[in-house]
Amino acid sequence: MMRISRTVVLLVVAFLGGAAAINTTNHGKYFEISKNIEIFTNVYKEINTYFVDDIDPAKLMRTGVDAMLESLDPYTNYISESEIEGFRYITEGKYNGIGAQIKVINNKITITEPYKNQPAHKAGLKAGDVITAIDGKSTEGRSPDDVRSILKGYPGTEVGLTVKRPGVDKNFKITLTREEVNVPNVPYSGQLDGNVGYVALTTFTRNAGKNVSDAVQKLKAENPELTGIVFDLRGNGGGLLAEAVNVSNVFIPKNELCVTTRGKVKDWDRSFKTLNQPTESDLPVVVLVDKGSASASEIVSGVLQDLDRAVLMGQRTYGKGLVQNTREVGYNSKVKLTTAKYYIPSGRCIQSVEYDNGEPVDIDDAERARFKTRNGREVLDGGGVKPDVAIVKDSEAKLVRYLVEKYVIFDYVTQFCVGKDSLDTSVADFHFTDWNGFLSFLEKNNYEYETESEKLLEKLKTQAEKEAYDDLLAADLNTMEQKIATEKQNELNKYKSTITDLIEKEIVSRYHFQNGRLEIGLRNDTEIKEAIQLINDPSRYASILK
Repeated sequence: MMRISRTVVLLVVAFLGGAAAINTTNHGKYFEISKNIEIFTNVYKEINTYFVDDIDPAKLMRTGVDAMLESLDPYTNYISESEIEGFRYITEGKYNGIGAQIKVINNKITITEPYKNQPAHKAGLKAGDVITAIDGKSTEGRSPDDVRSILKGYPGTEVGLTVKRPGVDKNFKITLTREEVNVPNVPYSGQLDGNVGYVALTTFTRNAGKNVSDAVQKLKAENPELTGIVFDLRGNGGGLLAEAVNVSNVFIPKNELCVTTRGKVKDWDRSFKTLNQPTESDLPVVVLVDKGSASASEIVSGVLQDLDRAVLMGQRTYGKGLVQNTREVGYNSKVKLTTAKYYIPSGRCIQSVEYDNGEPVDIDDAERARFKTRNGREVLDGGGVKPDVAIVKDSEAKLVRYLVEKYVIFDYVTQFCVGKDSLDTSVADFHFTDWNGFLSFLEKNNYEYETESEKLLEKLKTQAEKEAYDDLLAADLNTMEQKIATEKQNELNKYKSTITDLIEKEIVSRYHFQNGRLEIGLRNDTEIKEAIQLINDPSRYASILK
């Protein structure tokens, strides 16, 4: 216990010394910090000594640290030694492991996506496979983070899995050799209709700028008649700030200001300009964004909008205008903390100013400050980047989100693919036609999508029963119940094309991985079709940027 106290005292002294180097005038504040750290230490000591049950000191401290950081913003986090590999993946696109995404589906650790040519794929694992044990130890009750930490390890080491595969009666065992897994940040680029090129960027890991530049140069070399580029940042959660500048530089000239960071420590404030000549400075560009486009994605889309270099299309972005840096805190652990906000060329900050359960809340346009692009167009701050061409997305409908988030479509496709080793056609020619089979699957498995109206109706029935109005209202309540059930069935048919598109993407991804998912999406994607039309209508494109 004495050793713990001495360590804390040393940490306090080191902290106060570092803090004083930043600002020597706030002595009262530093006394409060010192006092409260001492109180925290004493509470920790008393709990460890006298609490009725044995405690795990590391777990208790982690709970306290996480709660403290959670009160600041959703992006300030503690990264323990066991989580360093995950952090490396976020920044570099690399980690050591088996090369597969895993999630808990129906309380089972399930592989949702093996990466092409990585250990899981080479060993024959498939999406839908359930990992029941690792090195002989059951995965029951374990979280995905627990399983990921076990699966990660030094390249060349082996890990044994016990796997339950849908459609196969007996579990089987398989041994994988861990490798350095490298996930591409530009998984697909190619030609669309009408001499339009397409580039998808999924994360801002190292070399994102170079990879986007290479993709654009390849498109130009393959088609000298190229009329424009669709640059897809949908679902891209961001990454390295430097790569956001490099990606912007693909389309804007050298020495353009992209982003300025400003925070408490003024010596850390920075301005970032482009360093190279652009890969493509003239071709029209349409940038696709949605609510999953965050951080570095918002820098790039905001920069191209502020400089009137591209038209943004889709839905308002997430709203993360914060800069995180990592600081070593000992024992190979780090704290990732928000140190600044970033500001794009118009001077606006796109950071959301309100959160609800860690998610940004939409701010009404009337409450957002106004700025001007280089051409004088009005743009807004305080809650993401608003697209120039807004498109309502059917996939955001509650029913569709339910089918995705509850893994209903995933489960259906897993069943659909049982016994099918490959597609009967090429990706371009594949079409899902068994809509009735999907509806039967929903009915057979009792998937119940509950609308808000049903929840309110259930509350009304309960209240009516309490107040003895249930007999009086029974007929009306039953009528409403039937109408809602009918409307729910109609809703499935209303979104049939969107659901079919999601099913097709999931089926194709089982055989052609992320590349296939993107390729099938290009064929069905209404936003891409809108982008092609816009690029091939020069007068409309120019009028938006004016």
